[in-house]
Parts: sequence; structure tokens; C-alpha cells
Amino acid sequence: MNADLSRRSLIASSLLLAIGGKAARAQGFAGMDGNADGFSAVTPGRTFAFPADHGAHPDYRIEWWYVTANLMDATGTPHGVQWTLFRQAILSGPQASGWADKQLWMGHAAVTRADLHRFSERLSRGGIGQAGIEAQPFHAWIDAWDMRGLDGVSEKTIAPLQLSASADNFSYDLRLEADRPLVLQGHAGYSRKSERGQASYYYSQPFFQASGTVTIDNKSVRVTGNAWMDREWSSQPLAPDQTGWDWFSLHLDGGDKLMLYRLRQKDGKHHLAGNWISADGTTQELDGGSITMTSTARTRVAGRELPTSWHVDIPAKNLRIDTVPLNAQSWMGTRFFYWEGPITIRGSHGGVGYLEMTGYE
Repeated sequence: MNADLSRRSLIASSLLLAIGGKAARAQGFAGMDGNADGFSAVTPGRTFAFPADHGAHPDYRIEWWYVTANLMDATGTPHGVQWTLFRQAILSGPQASGWADKQLWMGHAAVTRADLHRFSERLSRGGIGQAGIEAQPFHAWIDAWDMRGLDGVSEKTIAPLQLSASADNFSYDLRLEADRPLVLQGHAGYSRKSERGQASYYYSQPFFQASGTVTIDNKSVRVTGNAWMDREWSSQPLAPDQTGWDWFSLHLDGGDKLMLYRLRQKDGKHHLAGNWISADGTTQELDGGSITMTSTARTRVAGRELPTSWHVDIPAKNLRIDTVPLNAQSWMGTRFFYWEGPITIRGSHGGVGYLEMTGYE
């Protein structure tokens, strides 16, 4: 891991203080379960506007631009790639410039094979040009890590994009293409996270086709495959009694996509939700009561037991699948630690995808 701390140690300390210690670290960078006074609230009925909503929403406390890719090289060796940019507002109110800017930025990048998992992290204070977002033409960056719209980028598909990141012992450079529009998650983009009002605005591009290079220990390979981008922003995405989540983005054989998650609650009455995305881009929101997610195997990772294999049952879609990780040790040992890695799907449907798990102490 390349910590790249030098003059940023103060920023790291500010992140921990602003977001709230152990509970927040367990839930991740988005672990906002406290008072959100002064920030905008997420309410049903928002009309999304593109390309503006590809950009930042500083009136909300937290948001992210999140890409995962399931890739294969010419020898058939699978690779996983992650690129994430998080924005966090430390104070509400009017925006300021320079070092008085109230936005903090954090970037995560990772590559995964069956035999290794590498990750890196970047931190930045907003207002000084080191990290940020431009909605049109689309550009997201932190230091030299880059997600940029190419000539002809469409506001409806947010494609084509160039995606790149580098660390001491890995790098990647990918082109992302898509021929189908963005997908609004939840109910028309309003994604409820609890029965007590927690929610986010959430849309995805699950139809990216990726091609490019992955370099590990100075050895580069050409790769192709599927990629998925999630976009969310909120001011209070978790309730006080929620400890973390188990989140899937799945590319099913035949072209259908599936997003589903379980937000774990202390009383065991977990909040489940999902979205079935047909190959033609049409969507069907799934009721949480129609989804069963059961851990089938646990792995000792970073000193804790994690549920790295799962069984998922959605009878309404005739789906009964088991997921297994490409690398069960896909631990993101960043300041806000979590498990994130590529998975393979077996059962009624085949395919590949990504699993993210937070909040496991």
C-alpha cells in the first residue's frame, strides 16, 4: 500500500475526527449515522438531471463515484479492478475556496487476482485542485488517478471514459464503453436504506464494456471484460442501529444485471433491497422480502471472520445462485477498512460480479 502521507497526515486526522471514530470506520467512509442538520435531505421524487448530476453535490455530506471491473487476460486469467473517489463535507453551509474549502476527498484503487490483492489510497483537501469533479466534460480525479470523458462522451451513458490509477506495485489504464443508458436504482433513483428515513440518491452504469491494460510488478497484460459504476450521494445513509452492509453488483450470463444489498441491523432484522436490470436496460425494483441472502462460508481475513461465500435466492426471478470470491483475502486495509473483491456466480445463473462488505470488526 502506498500511503502517500507526507503533508496529508493532517487531512487523515481530520477525516477521522470529522466522520466519527470507531463506529464510522466500521461502517466505512459513508458511516454517517449522526445528526445531519444543515445538510440537504434525500427525499423521494427527485428529477435527475444529466450531465449536472454526474458532478458533485456539496450540499450533501457524502457521495462517491465507484467503478469495479471483472476482467480477463488473453490466457484466461481473471483480474478485478476497483477505482473509487469519495467526497465528504466536514461542515454544512456556503462553500469556500482554497484551504477554507469544506470538502475532503479520498480515493481507493485496487487490483485483484486469485494469487494477490493490491490496494492504494489517496487523501486530499478540496479547493486546491488536487482532487475534484467536473460534470461537463466529465472528469473525476485525485492526484494522478483519473476518470475522464473522452471525445463524444454521452450524458445518457457516461461513456466513453478513460480510467486510470497507479501505485508502487500496480497500475491500470482502461477504456469504458456503454451502449445503454444509466439505470436509476431504488424507486426512480431514491434508494431507501432503513425504515426510519435513511436514504440515498443512487444511479448506476452497469453496462460498461472495459478494455485496456493491467500492470502488476512491472508486467502488463491486455484485459477485457465487464465494468459497473455506482453513483450515490446522501447526508445520512445509515441508521444508528445499522452496523454495515453486504453489497453485490452482478453481471449475469445472458446480459441481465443484478444489484442487491443487505444493511445489517443490530436486532437481526436486516434491511434488504435489490434491482433487476434486464439486458435491454429496463429495471424492476425488488422487494426486500423476496430476497434471501445466506452466508455459506467464512474466511479468516485481517484478524476477523468474514462471510466470503454466499447463497442468494430470489424466487420471483427464478434465481438461486452461490457466489465464491476470486480471492478471499481481498481486504482493503485503508483508513476506513472493508472487504471488496471480484466473485464468480454459479447455480441457476452463471456470471461474475463484485462483493463489498463493511462493518465487520
